[in-house]
Amino acid sequence: MDLLAELGLSCPLVAAPMAGGPTTPALVAAARSAGALGFLAGGYKTPEQLAGELGEGSYGVNLFAPNPVPVDPAAYASYAERLRPLAERLGAPLPATPSDDDDAWEEKVALLAASPPALVSFTFGLPGPSADRLRRAGCLLAQTVTSADEARLADEAGMDVLVVQAPAAGGHAGTFTPATPVVPRPLPDLVREIRAAVDLPVIAGGGVASAADVRDALEAGAQLVAVGTLLLLADDAGTSPTYRSALEGPDRGEPVLTRAYSGRPARGLPTTFMATYDASAPLGYPAVHHLTSPLRRAAAAAGDADNVNLWAGTGYRAARRGGAAEILRSLLP
Repeated sequence: MDLLAELGLSCPLVAAPMAGGPTTPALVAAARSAGALGFLAGGYKTPEQLAGELGEGSYGVNLFAPNPVPVDPAAYASYAERLRPLAERLGAPLPATPSDDDDAWEEKVALLAASPPALVSFTFGLPGPSADRLRRAGCLLAQTVTSADEARLADEAGMDVLVVQAPAAGGHAGTFTPATPVVPRPLPDLVREIRAAVDLPVIAGGGVASAADVRDALEAGAQLVAVGTLLLLADDAGTSPTYRSALEGPDRGEPVLTRAYSGRPARGLPTTFMATYDASAPLGYPAVHHLTSPLRRAAAAAGDADNVNLWAGTGYRAARRGGAAEILRSLLP
């Protein structure tokens, strides 16, 4: 399958879906104006919020497939107690009990089946039988994978496209097995390994910081290259002022993996929160995500970047202000 032709693109780039605010309909539209693929982030939105963002034309929507990581109740309670002084200082009430919701999975699938985008991608796990509804609606189905083994499972599940995520990517690692340590791997090497294992078209991303990085991923066998972190400062992005200031402020060092914010490995800029709580944070998604969400919202509102998740890939220093369309065009090899 030729993804450029199938999706009506003139540019082999994708504005990666960034949940939590940075991806906006304006960012998706800007990507489309550059001939690239815009991608709405369906995660953490209510079905009603997502419905309000759906539009016309060729674009993608990313959903978090249910793949919960059960949290140990005692570990959760202990972590909540550790966080309580910070919560009181920020005026952020902590949830009384763990929440393992499925991010309104079935409702969002029904929404997209009724108003189908060109492509729907899944992160954290395989979508199961729900994918059949989206295929019948005419959507291409894409699976985020981080290894050749996951790619084989996606192929067996009937996916049309692979979204190959390298460990250098900002935000959550899309791995099916979050308890397994993430091993550093250059994006081109990972693309070659997966292309040798599975004959599906590839969208590749993670650590992309330049036109040379885009060229290397394409030469390794990707058809499209996803860009996320480099768009965080774009005029069209919904990145919060606190987040933007941290990205443009004094260098915080290399982005690192943490589970302190969500109970699942994710890469972001070093913060005081990570340094203080990462060692005691339990695995447990989405329970830990819901536990820390009030803290993060309160910290962002107060301009306290050291208690906000500053998701960023390893190429974050190349992020700059400007229109997203212009930024994407500058990455063409």
